[in-house]
Amino acid sequence: MVNDLLVSDSIAIYLLLFLLLLLALLFIYRRRNQQERRLEKIFGSISFDRIERFVIPSAEMGEIQIDHLLLTPEGFLIVDIKDVNGAVFGSDKMRDWTVISDESRYTFSNPQHALYDRISAVCQIVRHVPVIGCILFLDSAEFTKDVPSLVSTLDGLLKKFGENDMAVAKAKIEAFKPQWDLIRGKAKVV
Repeated sequence: MVNDLLVSDSIAIYLLLFLLLLLALLFIYRRRNQQERRLEKIFGSISFDRIERFVIPSAEMGEIQIDHLLLTPEGFLIVDIKDVNGAVFGSDKMRDWTVISDESRYTFSNPQHALYDRISAVCQIVRHVPVIGCILFLDSAEFTKDVPSLVSTLDGLLKKFGENDMAVAKAKIEAFKPQWDLIRGKAKVV
């Protein structure tokens, strides 16, 4: 009888642990899904077209990969997304940036240098359109000091690239369209 109680208690504990794990995974999934929907919504509201995950020729590197290129009324916007959780320490001049969270601390190379290469590669193909780049840090990142020049948040993107006058926006887009078609022709989806 004592053995039966121990077995049933063990099963109950394992079942409880399994349910807690399942709830944690569900929470993580919903949070990530919410973030992706918000990203899609903002990309959709600031751009008239986009190309994702592609390579184009680059004079310096042969080919260069771009994750997101958006056609906006301000020009072509290259977006590199960083999904980090914690405080980010980085500046325009620092070679490495650091992320510190409750769970970990790690460094990564200043992502602005690679973004400059992507901007340059697009500019080699299109000559008469402004090409802008930004490194998009999602909501779980926080810069504790000054934000580097090419860094943005989702709200910052919306503020900078959102267009209130749709007639003006469509006129600008039409002017950019031939160059957009040119870049689309060179892009190889990966």
